[in-house]
Amino acid sequence: MPEAFGFLPVDKPLGMTSHAVVAAVRRGIRMKRVGHGGTLDPLATGVLVVCIGTATRLSEYVMHTRKRYLAQVRLGATTETDDAEGQISAEQPIDQLTETAVAAALAAFNGETDQIPPMYSAIKQGGQKLYMLARRGETVERPPRRVWMQVRLVRYAAPHAELMVECSAGTYIRSLARDLGAALGVGGYLAGLRRLASGSFEQPIAWDALQAAFAEGNWARYLLDERAALPHLPEVSLNATQTEAIRHGRAIPAQNGADGTLARLYAASGAFLAIAACHAETWQPVKVFHVDQES
Repeated sequence: MPEAFGFLPVDKPLGMTSHAVVAAVRRGIRMKRVGHGGTLDPLATGVLVVCIGTATRLSEYVMHTRKRYLAQVRLGATTETDDAEGQISAEQPIDQLTETAVAAALAAFNGETDQIPPMYSAIKQGGQKLYMLARRGETVERPPRRVWMQVRLVRYAAPHAELMVECSAGTYIRSLARDLGAALGVGGYLAGLRRLASGSFEQPIAWDALQAAFAEGNWARYLLDERAALPHLPEVSLNATQTEAIRHGRAIPAQNGADGTLARLYAASGAFLAIAACHAETWQPVKVFHVDQES
């Protein structure tokens, strides 16, 4: 029986780590090859894309899609972790803070901007993860990252500002909360977060429903394929000769590709065959998936 392949957009429960979700799915489907397409912190809920079988090889493309969040920012206080998991390190009065001022400060974050990651993050610096250094009481200078955001204020009910955020991969909403508080001169931290969308995934499976499907053995009905996961990559259909070339790692002519473009290639049988990159007017295979020989 062929191994399951696809993606489960899970509604991650509050308090669970992304690793714990993956472990629970692994047990539920009785498969070892399970991963995810972009971490969510324990205090966050919402869309966590779980990759099943050889779909784990596509996780990097899922990770690098835009995300959409609904964020709760607590203004007037800061924490060591930039979120509600850390101890409050400072507080400032916000009596004079208005909704107009918050909205005006947010406008500066729209578009491309440089963002400094939080100390409590999994980014490696000098071979060590930042959160390991932070736990030892160390703070190091972090190089800024270029990110893209589109942020708007949904409502302000002191001391909380509710934000709708669309952003590029690699954006830290905790850093946005911290930087918004700093821009307003009162401090801020992330009090709550829900991921509404990860790339094309917007309708996650409720955790209880997924657990019931595991118990009943019909969880595969929730599986989505690479077309649902990567609609932003163009689809290219191959003939039998091209299929054989790609299957063996050889490049084929690209009719309408621009250099640097990635595409999903499909074998003559219609089966998903590869991710390929366009270079010098050829499709060069980047990741090839097993497809049985054509009959």
